[in-house]
Amino acid sequence: MEGKVYLVGAGPGDYKLMTLRGLECIQKADVIVYDRLANEDYLKEAKAGCEIIYVGKAGSHHTLPQDEINALIVEKAKEGKWVTRLKGGDPYVFGRGGEEAEYLLEQGLSFETVPGITSAIGGLCYAGIPITHRDYASSFHVITGHLRDGAEEEIPFEALAKLRGTLVFLMGVSNLKTITEKLLAAGKKETTPVALVSWATRPRQCVVVGNLKDIYEKALEEEVKPPTLIVVGEVVHLREKLNFFEERPLFGKTIMVTRSREQSSHLVMKLQDQGASVLECPTITIQKNEEDTSPIWEELDSYTYLVFTSPNGVKYFFETLHQRGKDARSLSNMQIWAVGQGTADALKMQGIRADGIPPKAIAESLYESLKEHLKPEDRILLPQSQIARDYLSEALKKHAHVTEIKLYTTLKPEGLSESYQAALEKGEVDYITFTSSSTCQYFVELMGQENLDKLKDTKLISIGPITSKTIQSYGLKVYKEAAEHTLNALVDTIVQDSLLKSKDKE
Repeated sequence: MEGKVYLVGAGPGDYKLMTLRGLECIQKADVIVYDRLANEDYLKEAKAGCEIIYVGKAGSHHTLPQDEINALIVEKAKEGKWVTRLKGGDPYVFGRGGEEAEYLLEQGLSFETVPGITSAIGGLCYAGIPITHRDYASSFHVITGHLRDGAEEEIPFEALAKLRGTLVFLMGVSNLKTITEKLLAAGKKETTPVALVSWATRPRQCVVVGNLKDIYEKALEEEVKPPTLIVVGEVVHLREKLNFFEERPLFGKTIMVTRSREQSSHLVMKLQDQGASVLECPTITIQKNEEDTSPIWEELDSYTYLVFTSPNGVKYFFETLHQRGKDARSLSNMQIWAVGQGTADALKMQGIRADGIPPKAIAESLYESLKEHLKPEDRILLPQSQIARDYLSEALKKHAHVTEIKLYTTLKPEGLSESYQAALEKGEVDYITFTSSSTCQYFVELMGQENLDKLKDTKLISIGPITSKTIQSYGLKVYKEAAEHTLNALVDTIVQDSLLKSKDKE
């Protein structure tokens, strides 16, 4: 049985500018063949066992020539696999998607094309430049700027120079001098506005504005490199007014997240929504324990309190509960408490509203709030991590019977990537977030205490006092601590600091 190929447009770069159909093709793929300009974060959506193959190219440097890419796709499809060919932008906008589709038909294979947002439109939008505007441009023209030797005559510069519409050259920055000279020679005014948009829609987006006369010199001064869009036309005047993307509070900031990969997506998304470039550096992985706790699960009706100290505890408790053929009805005789709002939200996902949440999301506050309700005959079930502090369990035992369930444990990854170490050493990371003591402990182990001086220019942000104490125990300085011990408060702390620094510069 032969497979099928899906030519998927990955959009201009921003993770959220992917179509639902495109995401589905990634999630179901047996093989993903992707280009340089496709956001690699999409690969995290691939299913276990998916074969991922990089065939990107930069300028004239090709990891694989096009004919070999074609042959690779056909080979995998003829093995009966679902092949997703992930291409930056839109497959049919200078993406050679049409050529690949024709080749697949010649080989007798079926295919589907999933459109993507082309950078010619999405990239301009994120630079504050509408590709059309009633007062400036009633048409637009997208032109390849990636010219073969002597091929500039293929582009009708004289016709383009006469148009009032917007001209967008893709992949053309290496030919910028030729493009501007040809447009000027064809009669385009020297004062015609031009913008160069590099890494459009990404946190590293950079825009250089000039006109046809001076843009080449400005590009040299700013060391503009691919991937860069060239925009020619009066709509460039609107950039200063409509530039929303670069106005986000964390734009231009690089933040390292040390949370486990299983838990980091929510925090990463929140930081990215504020404009940050996020480096995911999981210092822990979460692993469910497989120990036999069957007597406890058969005696749930004998407990009067169920106390959760983390969203992970909620996740693995209910996962085990369901595996044993039970559901939330087994907990009807218990009061259910959560250490903080994040844990309470995890309970809501299970259809349960927490009976109690302490004012501060720490074990000490949970104990102070809960002890007033306890009687000696109460029985407390406490699902926790293998490495959880003993404080809460020991404190509650003074007032009632406590049974702990060690449902999961945290493990340390093998090491910190060289690229992340280099970014820290060069001072390219503005903030590092720590959401628990274990993330800090394992981060230090991964870094090596002898290398902690590399963090001298990086601001360490803590989610709460317990985590702060752990950070300080390694001789590190806590730059700021979240006012509330939640991810939202953690993000707000960074945003407010960034805004304050921006005002100081003004």
